[in-house]
Amino acid sequence: MRLQLALNVRDIDAAVDYYSKLFGVKPHKHYDSYANFAIQEPPLKLVLFRNPEAKERLHHVGVEVMDDSSVRTTLRRLTEAGVVDEVQRDETCCHATQDKIWSREPDGLRWEWYRITDDAPVEGLESLGKTCCTGTSGEENIGCS
Repeated sequence: MRLQLALNVRDIDAAVDYYSKLFGVKPHKHYDSYANFAIQEPPLKLVLFRNPEAKERLHHVGVEVMDDSSVRTTLRRLTEAGVVDEVQRDETCCHATQDKIWSREPDGLRWEWYRITDDAPVEGLESLGKTCCTGTSGEENIGCS
């Protein structure tokens, strides 16, 4: 398990350059509007969305789990607690296929619990009309292409 921090950035290439230097690793994925780093130490999945118009730097926070049983256990626990906003299964988003559980805390910050089921899906399957990278149907899908 590792924490995910998803940030809105103005310039994806400048951000990738900076975070590569800061953490001493190259990005796991780097596209025109999206990049991510799988950092071993500290255990962190850093996700960058090119979103120059964003008013907030923080896009969302997440927890990446490595197996399906962790997703099921988390879904059961969050459902019992009454804090599940949305469940997505086999969602191709952010250049990977994932199972996701979304929750929103009282002040509006979005939390995502997820497991990557296919880290290299066929590109072009993503649809900007889906709820990719947002967890809600009414928000703009920034950084998903």
